[in-house]
Amino acid sequence: MADLAAGPPDVIVIGGGLHGCSAALHLARRGARVTVLEKDHVGRHASGVNAGGVRRLGRDVAEVPLAVAALEMWYRIRDLVDDDCGFEHHGQVQVAENAAELATLAQRAATLRELGFGHEEVVDRRELRELVPAIADHCVGALVSRADGAANPYRTTMAFRRKAASLGVRFEEGQGVARLARAGAGWQVETREGARRQAGVVVNCAGAWADRIAAQLGEAVPLTVWALMLMISARMPPFLRSVVGATGRPLSFKQYANGTVLIGGGHKGRPHRDENRTDLDVAGLAASAATVWDLFPIMRGAAIVRCWAGIEGRLADDIPVIGPSSTEPGVFHAFAFAGHGFALGPVVGSIIAELVSTGRSNLPIAPFRIDRFAGAARGPGA
Repeated sequence: MADLAAGPPDVIVIGGGLHGCSAALHLARRGARVTVLEKDHVGRHASGVNAGGVRRLGRDVAEVPLAVAALEMWYRIRDLVDDDCGFEHHGQVQVAENAAELATLAQRAATLRELGFGHEEVVDRRELRELVPAIADHCVGALVSRADGAANPYRTTMAFRRKAASLGVRFEEGQGVARLARAGAGWQVETREGARRQAGVVVNCAGAWADRIAAQLGEAVPLTVWALMLMISARMPPFLRSVVGATGRPLSFKQYANGTVLIGGGHKGRPHRDENRTDLDVAGLAASAATVWDLFPIMRGAAIVRCWAGIEGRLADDIPVIGPSSTEPGVFHAFAFAGHGFALGPVVGSIIAELVSTGRSNLPIAPFRIDRFAGAARGPGA
């Protein structure tokens, strides 16, 4: 193989989260010389501190084909990055606490079947207890995706980085992108630290800061910055294998092999993206704890040992931007995955590499085009 690290890059990837590392890896596999510019360090924000869910369950219908393709990649993840990334597949379960919620889940499963997807199925009270014996007695059923699972987010991001680096990808940390400018047929990228890098193609995977990159291209997006919070407990006796969510209130709940229990699912802290930090919201953490108290009586004596939040971007329609710039050739975007991006990391990187190399993707990405926000003002997180 040629030394892909020699000479100037063909592609500059902005952002060293999972999607940036994945794009870099897949581009290198296609023979591109790639440099990743990361303003902090790889995995610093949402990619290293999320809940690690690998799910098709509950996806926006536009994301379902990508999630199905991504899951196939997760089952072969060691072949891709030489690490199993802590991936386990004991299913994901969305619990219904009453008949109305169960009816909503049944309608969801029917909608997916009409679209040709059969991975979501409704189970009754008895089968729910077989899957999740510790669930509270009042729960009446669930929506289940049996082949879904979870992985370790920081380990995964680092595995993608290591594999990309082994193929010649150069990672430059502590280089926050300040400006994009045309340089002949390609691009010059200037960092706040004074570095200048040139390449024919730029990939914007800058997460909660990606709207600022897009704005330089005349592509305004209504991005809101989120700080999704997580808690972890002290070790508990084994009682759960599946990842569990709720229907009527936010929850993402799973137990690790060492007995600790992760609690998350949607309550948000206060992000300060220009200061690179978040403030936790005690009321939101209490609401998460109350949900667990109600749904898992076994947890009522558990001790919470740590809480945190990661910074990520979200768009108003709750799906990401994936695809080429609508205004400038040679620029591609992949951002705004708040709350649903980790599982898609492997396939999004593959899509970006495919777009850069061939100009098209074999997966349906039209719903994720950036110009669906043409004319929109920047959001409240800007």
